[in-house]
Amino acid sequence: MAGTAADGAAARSGNQSSQPQKAQSTRTVPDTAVLALLGSKDENLRTAEDVLDADLHVRGNEVSISGEPSEVAFAERVFDELIELVSKGNQLTPDVVRRSVTMLSASDGDSPNDVLTMDVLSRRGRSIRPKTANQKRYVDAIDENTVVFGIGPAGTGKTYLAMAKAVQALQAKEVNRIILIRPAVEAGERLGYLPGSLYEKIDPYLRPLYDALYDMIDPESVPRLTQAGTIEVAPLAYMRGRTLNDAFIILDEAQNTTPEQMKMFLTRLGFGSKIVVTGDVTQIDLPGGQRSGLKVVREILEGIDDICFSALDSQDVVRHRLVGEIVNAYDRWQAHQDGEGGDPARKTRFPEGRAHEQA
Repeated sequence: MAGTAADGAAARSGNQSSQPQKAQSTRTVPDTAVLALLGSKDENLRTAEDVLDADLHVRGNEVSISGEPSEVAFAERVFDELIELVSKGNQLTPDVVRRSVTMLSASDGDSPNDVLTMDVLSRRGRSIRPKTANQKRYVDAIDENTVVFGIGPAGTGKTYLAMAKAVQALQAKEVNRIILIRPAVEAGERLGYLPGSLYEKIDPYLRPLYDALYDMIDPESVPRLTQAGTIEVAPLAYMRGRTLNDAFIILDEAQNTTPEQMKMFLTRLGFGSKIVVTGDVTQIDLPGGQRSGLKVVREILEGIDDICFSALDSQDVVRHRLVGEIVNAYDRWQAHQDGEGGDPARKTRFPEGRAHEQA
C-alpha cells in the first residue's frame, strides 16, 4: 500500500514537472505616458493583446505580463520599446504596435525606436518617417550610395520616401535641382489620339509625382520652382542625350522601361548627382512581351560598388491593411500557376484589361 502511495506521489510530481512553467513580469509606465500607451478606448492595449501570446493586465501605471517564459520575455521587449516611444513624445497607434511586434519578431530584430523615430523630412509639424525596417534600410541606402534601386509592390513607400529624400537634399543644398521621370509606356500609340499638347497628353503619367511634390513642398512654390528648372517632371524619352549634374534624379515605374531605356537613363548620371530607381516587377505594362529593364538591370549591375538594390515586400505596405493581403494573395496565386508548369514569362490578361508579366 505504501508503495502504491509513493508511486502516486511520484506520478503527481512528474505530471507537475511536465507542465509548462508560467512566468510573470511587470512593466512600469511613466504617469505622463499611460494614456498614450493605452490609446483611445484602450485600442493600443487591445492590439497588443491580439498580436502577443502573453496575457496582459493593466492596473494604474503598471502592465502585468504572464504566460510562457519565452512569450513573456518577448512581450517585455515589445513594451520596453513602446514605453520608450511614448516617453519621447511619439504618437502610438495600433499600426505602430503591430509594426513594432513585426520588427522585433524578425531575425535581425531591428529596434522600433531606431526605425520609427527617424525623420526624413518635416513640413508644417508633420514628419515623414520610415514605418518598417526595410524602409529604413532603403532610406539609409539612399544616403550611402549614388545609385539605388527600390523594388517592391504597390504601397511600400518606394517613390514617396525617395521624393522626401530628394526634397531634403534640395533644401540642404546638396543638389541644385530635382528631376522626376516616368516612362509613358503608350506614348507611341494611344496618346497620339488624345486632344491637347504633348504635355497635356503625358500629364496623367506624371500626375502621381506632382501629387507627392505638393505633399512635401508648399503648393504655391511648386510652379515657381518648376518654371525656374529647379524641379523638372518629364517623361523618360526626354532624357536622351542629356548629362544631369548636381541633381537628385528619380525614375519611377521603372518596370515599364526596356533594357535599352534603362541603360540610356543610367548613363545620364553626371557629377554631384544621385539616382533612385523605383518599380514593381509584378506590374509590367510593356507591350509585345518585351522584357523589363528593371528585371534585367540587377543581373548586370549586381556587385558594383556604390550601387545598391533595396527590396521591399508586403510587410512594408503602408496603405490600407488589405493592400498587403492582396499582394500576398496574388503572389500565392502566381506561385500556384507557375507550379502547374506554366511559362513564368507568359502574359495574363487581368479583368481590367491590363497585361501583366508574371515574374
